[in-house]
Amino acid sequence: MIGFTLITLLYILFIVFVCIRILLSTQYANKALAYILFAIFLPVVGVGFYFLFGVNYWKKRRYSKKTIQDNEILEKLKKGIVQFDDTAIQHQDESVQQHTELASMLVRDLGSPLTKNNTVKLLKNGEEKFPELLEAIKNATHHIHIEYYIFEYDTIGTEVIELLIKKAKEGVKVRLIYDDFGSPTIKKATEKRMRDAGAEVHPFHKVRFFLFANRLNYRNHRKIVIIDGQTAFVGGINVSDKYINNGKNKLYWRDMHIRIDGPAVYYLQYLFITDWKFCCNNSLKTEEVYFKKLKETKQDSFVQIAASGPDSVLPSVLYSILQAIYMAKKEILITTPYFIPGDSIMDALSVAALSGLSVKMLVPGVSDSRIVNAAAKSYYNKLLEAGVEIYLYQKGFVHSKTMVTDSMLTLLGTANMDYRSFELNFEVNALIYDKEIAEEMRSTFFEDLKDAEKIDKDTWLSRPWHVQLPEKFARLFSPIL
Repeated sequence: MIGFTLITLLYILFIVFVCIRILLSTQYANKALAYILFAIFLPVVGVGFYFLFGVNYWKKRRYSKKTIQDNEILEKLKKGIVQFDDTAIQHQDESVQQHTELASMLVRDLGSPLTKNNTVKLLKNGEEKFPELLEAIKNATHHIHIEYYIFEYDTIGTEVIELLIKKAKEGVKVRLIYDDFGSPTIKKATEKRMRDAGAEVHPFHKVRFFLFANRLNYRNHRKIVIIDGQTAFVGGINVSDKYINNGKNKLYWRDMHIRIDGPAVYYLQYLFITDWKFCCNNSLKTEEVYFKKLKETKQDSFVQIAASGPDSVLPSVLYSILQAIYMAKKEILITTPYFIPGDSIMDALSVAALSGLSVKMLVPGVSDSRIVNAAAKSYYNKLLEAGVEIYLYQKGFVHSKTMVTDSMLTLLGTANMDYRSFELNFEVNALIYDKEIAEEMRSTFFEDLKDAEKIDKDTWLSRPWHVQLPEKFARLFSPIL
């Protein structure tokens, strides 16, 4: 009896210790609460999950070093090769003038300049992205830098790899970063073939057993391609056959990507160079060959890059989205596949709708994650009550990550509207201050609405409790999904 009492007491003290540790080490209250509830009600599973996924044993040591190195590289660029034009923010373009505070915030926070004289091309789905990408790779003469979360060794993946091997044999410098969790089909034999041809290939984090959970939790979700320092691709489309709607896939996959030609490529190149140094400890010299003098472009788009991750001092991607919402005057159009937004996004969208703005959201009707989709649905009630219109995409799975405000500003990139993108993943978004691009994106959004069903507020809010309960339960764990 005494032994049982002692074990019980030790157990209670251990749970109390875990809860105190969670409170002290977790920044956000709702995330801390999720871990605490998990630890109390599912002690063995919950405590184990927290120590595997919730405790970052190496974030401060590893990522703080990366932050210092990244800042040093950026300062070298500013002083040496890249002369960023600080006058772009004072430009009289209406799209820029309406968002001066947003542009200034990213300059101060990230050192990410607002660049002008960019040509931006919208690419819808894999059918438009991959032919454009393959052609750009074929035309490369000096270097090809590629960074992807998912790189599958399927039909399109094989085609890209074979082309990269060909270019490497021609003497073009080929460097590939892939996420080890997101790209399990990249085999050692494939890497060896690429390296034998002269290409360099590295995982961002090599997932090993003893660091499996922590490295799995912090993923490189970026999709960046830079060719000859002149052309860049960024957006939501990974390298995989599922993004190509050619009739062979069961599920229609709706996504967006962009091609950029112009000085905005410089900051994407900088991101690749810093990620490359981190993943293989091989510093690329900040030479002019990677930041070439750019050709004149036919278009005059203003573009700025927002990027953040575990190495960021501030959640810059989140802040840029919030500021764009705050600055909207008439309309906000959002497409996101995963909507687990947190209080700041919820409040900003609710206030915008209550203030008379037209706020529309396009989200999946069918998702590739049932628990994430269930958690997302739990957030719809408040938004619907505030006047936000929510549409469920029916044609397939919508994977686009875009926002258009007032037909003037477009945000397009890799970040979802969820905790993982804002806190855990390495993400990158392009902010395009251009009325023509915004109008094109707006038209695309309303085209997608033709394949969606609008949620009826009264019907949704009156759903029975047993339908809403699983959604509310899933929401408890939303900060750790």
